Amino acid sequence: MSNDVRFFSRLTIEQVEEGHELAPKFDADGLLPCVTTAHGTGEVLMLGYMNAEALKKTILTGEAHYWSRSRKVLWHKGATSGLVQKVEELRIDDDQDAIWLRVSVNGDASCHVGYRSCFYRSIPMGEGPDERTLQYEESEKSFDPKVVYGDAPNPTIL
Repeated sequence: MSNDVRFFSRLTIEQVEEGHELAPKFDADGLLPCVTTAHGTGEVLMLGYMNAEALKKTILTGEAHYWSRSRKVLWHKGATSGLVQKVEELRIDDDQDAIWLRVSVNGDASCHVGYRSCFYRSIPMGEGPDERTLQYEESEKSFDPKVVYGDAPNPTIL
């Protein structure tokens, strides 16, 4: 078994959209957006980004790796928190410029803020005030981030 994953060159629309060759199209920053959902429920857990190295490591290890745009580092999801995302299914979209992971999570949470999903708030719709008050859709945290990460400021927020 090879220790590397090689991507094909993008040659034709037919090859990319209908072929069997993995030829991802990374953006100008070398990234692909990655939607991550819970394997069992389909709930959206997070949106992250992968560079070529993160995609290769995800394929080879079966665990999610991402590129942190704010910290400019590769990260293995759950390496610090223990909330490792085991990839049950990895898909790429039709023009190979976005990834979808279906994962099982040890500890059943994926958000560094402590909630199960990073999408724990909703935005009210319809006419009303110009400023919107976010509504919490998860009533409690799955874990205490201060216990897991310590009291240091969150390095993922600019």
